[in-house]
Amino acid sequence: MRVRFVICVPLMLLALPAAAQQMAPSAAAAPVVSPAQVSAAPAAQAPKPSPTAPAPQSSASDEDNAPRANTLPHELSPWSMFLAADIVVKAVMVGLAMASLATWTIFFAKSAELGRARRRVAGALKRLRGVSDLEGAQAALAQDRSVVSGLLRATLHEIAQSHDLPDDEGIKERVASSFTDLVRTDARAARHGTGLLATIGATAPFVGLFGTVWGIMNSFIGISKAQTTNLAVVAPGIAEALLATAIGLITAIPAVIIYNHFTRSTKSYLELVSRASGLLTRLLSRDLERRHVGVPISRAAE
Repeated sequence: MRVRFVICVPLMLLALPAAAQQMAPSAAAAPVVSPAQVSAAPAAQAPKPSPTAPAPQSSASDEDNAPRANTLPHELSPWSMFLAADIVVKAVMVGLAMASLATWTIFFAKSAELGRARRRVAGALKRLRGVSDLEGAQAALAQDRSVVSGLLRATLHEIAQSHDLPDDEGIKERVASSFTDLVRTDARAARHGTGLLATIGATAPFVGLFGTVWGIMNSFIGISKAQTTNLAVVAPGIAEALLATAIGLITAIPAVIIYNHFTRSTKSYLELVSRASGLLTRLLSRDLERRHVGVPISRAAE
């Protein structure tokens, strides 16, 4: 038995290398794949981008720039800005234009009216310069159509109504009251229309500012919708809004200047009327004193 064991052991040792050699080819036929190689395999299979293909970012930027280029204005003249403005801003501009037209209409109309009235009163004063009684004044102003003729008629009417009253001071007071009413009426007519100038001069800048605020508000709303702060997109709306302020100032400044001009002209005209009423008052006083010595006041008053 011991001899058999000794013989079997060497045979088994000799058989082990041969079995190992048979197992080695099968192991080489099925290689072991690591996790790193598994993750790298899809990346290797992915197609490589061609160098001539356009980048996606450039196409997106082209799509963004296309509508912006279409919204850019070709012209920023006042007329084109007016046509492109919001309906509220357009209404403000049209209202200011009408106010400016009214301002210049009042300027030309009142200039002609005050100039004509001034010439008439100055001519009446010139004709009354050498007159010493009311009868001579009536003859001098026979063809006159100024307010001085109205003052003279009021004087003669009061004398006719008070011919049987002995109080001369009462006559003078009533004549002075008539003069006050006539001068006040004439001053109201001379100032007619200047109140509108004051209103336009005081409110036109604020009306234009309202149009500017409204236009800028719409510009910011457009910015939020377009999601861009590009100045070329924002500038047209802001320019249209500022045009309303410019028109408001163009309307207000001449209105204020013309109002001040008419204020001075009306004051100068009323000074001439006051001189005429003072002259007629002096003529009335002389005729009343003459009545005490038996001289008739005026044939026209009888």
